[in-house]
Amino acid sequence: MVAYTIPGMKSSDAEQVIALLQDRLNSLNDLALTLKHVHWNVTGPNFIAVHTMLDPQVDGVRLMVDDTAERIAALGGSPVGTPGALVEQRDWDDYKIGRADAIAHLGALDVVYSGVIEAQRRAMDATEELDLVSQEMLIEQATKLEQYHWFVRAHLESADGTLSTGGASTEDAGARRAKKNKER
Repeated sequence: MVAYTIPGMKSSDAEQVIALLQDRLNSLNDLALTLKHVHWNVTGPNFIAVHTMLDPQVDGVRLMVDDTAERIAALGGSPVGTPGALVEQRDWDDYKIGRADAIAHLGALDVVYSGVIEAQRRAMDATEELDLVSQEMLIEQATKLEQYHWFVRAHLESADGTLSTGGASTEDAGARRAKKNKER
């Protein structure tokens, strides 16, 4: 229970928003670490393009992490950013791909970004009635996340607009489909 919150906001609403934002904080922390992991482990002919594309994404996501944690604190909550809490609280699997071809990593990142963005949009919807300020922050973050996702997908898109990862629901499937379709 929060001891105080934003003036004009009910404590019960703040607690709901804090829970939503903590989930986003976990997701964004995980995404930043995953992007850096890919940055370190990408190989192949597209190495430099992907390697250099990812650092600005890592930096942008880290700013989102900080904004989200600070919003939780402003609402009267205590943001939790420890690795143990992230692992305990998340409802997704750890990124499993190690050293791999750039296209395989991008195929996996397509699935990662899809999951992050879908959850971000659910949080945006949930804050509509609770806290428009938090919703605005989530919308701004979604704008950047969707742009980063587009950068990833541009490497996976064919001239006719189809994605090489089409229908993949796991990172492994995304990586396999992207690699298979690029080899054709």
